[in-house]
Amino acid sequence: MHSSTTVLLIDDDAMILDALHSVLKRKGFIVTTASRGEAALAILQEKTVDVIVSDISMPNMTGVELLRAVRERDAEVPVLLMTGAPSVDSAISAVELGAFRYLTKPVAPATLVESVERAARLGALARLKRQALALMGGADEQLGDQLALDVRFTTALAQSFNAYQPIVDYSAHSVFGYEALLRTDEPTMRNPAVFIEAAERLNRLTELGRANRARVARDSASAPDGVKLFINLHSSDLSDDELYAPDSALSAIASRVVLEVTERASLHGVTNLSARIQSLKAMGFEVAIDDLGAGYAGLTSFTQLDPQVTKLDMSLIRDVDADPRRQEIIRSMTALCGQLGMLVVAEGVETRAERDMLVSLGANLFQGYLFSKPQRGFVAPEW
Repeated sequence: MHSSTTVLLIDDDAMILDALHSVLKRKGFIVTTASRGEAALAILQEKTVDVIVSDISMPNMTGVELLRAVRERDAEVPVLLMTGAPSVDSAISAVELGAFRYLTKPVAPATLVESVERAARLGALARLKRQALALMGGADEQLGDQLALDVRFTTALAQSFNAYQPIVDYSAHSVFGYEALLRTDEPTMRNPAVFIEAAERLNRLTELGRANRARVARDSASAPDGVKLFINLHSSDLSDDELYAPDSALSAIASRVVLEVTERASLHGVTNLSARIQSLKAMGFEVAIDDLGAGYAGLTSFTQLDPQVTKLDMSLIRDVDADPRRQEIIRSMTALCGQLGMLVVAEGVETRAERDMLVSLGANLFQGYLFSKPQRGFVAPEW
């Protein structure tokens, strides 16, 4: 495979760079060279390579810093790092960022060739796997290597923001609230489910939850007066002491906040759940059960959460105007929730026919594309 295998070789020592270039070129590799990390990144913006081989000790940008920058844009390209002064710290950093090999100078020609050959084969295998996943429709959901994932998650967290979707009081033609929906500009985690799954795999859910709540608190300054702000909680957030801290940014606006606890995640791992919920309510928060009809909740969930708001999952709402069975379920749910003093929000309303049927079934609070897609900022709905 040498005739088509491209290698980017980086070393600030011109003699070493020339020697390694000659070794690889004689073996049939297509080799591009750079003497600085910054120059290597510029090359990678213009072309794709199969393997990267870089020195660690370089001015301005070290090989480890280069590896981190590479991982932010490509989770899979194999990277070999070389050093004449091996250290525990550099080795640990290389492993954490997913370096393929850590080579000590002087690198024997046979070792270099064998390492590049193996890296190229495994890199090709990773690309084939991704193509197969794409063929089966699953590539966008794959999170890749654990170590590279951590780099991408950190980038996603830094580029995260909230999109807000209005919840409308249809009879009054007014906005009841806005749901804060987690988003990021990091390309591989634009699907919120993938973003959250990455946090779960990396044990960084607490960090993600805290960042999200702090951002909603900041955004609240520009929200219209009198509207509620709905925030989704992962079940693990209920075990985070910061959520209950009276001096947290979100606690300062507790009277405006509805905490949505999804039905899709089990609450069994949360200790003293009822006491925790009562503590949150005492602080001024309201509680909602989200995704009703799509997950775990039963009598126990209602008893422990004692929600003030129930959100009907969009799977119940879809095409409700043409489905008598769904109509009866929603009519009964809406009536029972009303008797229990709970507000009902119908999620995922997309058509006028769905809206009109829901009105006839006793529902009044709606959320969905018919009124507005989630957007940055607090956008007024369309009626």
